[in-house]
Amino acid sequence: MKKTLNIFMTLMLSLVMFSCESDYGQFNRDNRPEIPLSFTNTTSFGFDPYIEITNVGTSQIVFEMEIPETSGRTIREITRVAAGNTAINPGTLNTAGDYIVTPIAGQGNKVTFTTTLDEFRAKRPGVAITIPAGGFAEIAFIFLVTLDNGEEIVSMRARARVRA
Repeated sequence: MKKTLNIFMTLMLSLVMFSCESDYGQFNRDNRPEIPLSFTNTTSFGFDPYIEITNVGTSQIVFEMEIPETSGRTIREITRVAAGNTAINPGTLNTAGDYIVTPIAGQGNKVTFTTTLDEFRAKRPGVAITIPAGGFAEIAFIFLVTLDNGEEIVSMRARARVRA
């Protein structure tokens, strides 16, 4: 009886191990666009790209984005922008109110998003920007960029470090 049980368990184990069609699926791979979108005026140390600004209302927040010239495509526009604290994610593009009123037109393979800290505070009053002594606070943006062929690229989260 014990030998029969061992044979049965071995057969079941081999059936389970070899029954999967593939070991990898949609949730087990990087979801990268065919055409990469990069931030050309930011810094990154292994995390989200960021810029640094001062805690003055008129401080400009500028993100310059581009796609490779060799892609054969151009950027039509920044269609939507999600902005908030650093907990935003690509889903925020659909759930939060759009940060921009009208799309921002691209210039060839480049597009530039510009806002100010005052405008951010007016549009996102619920986001507190509290800067610790000697440190910084961060706010974040995610962009939906539309190419000339209608393809949409969701950027990675880009941050603005606000220093005192």
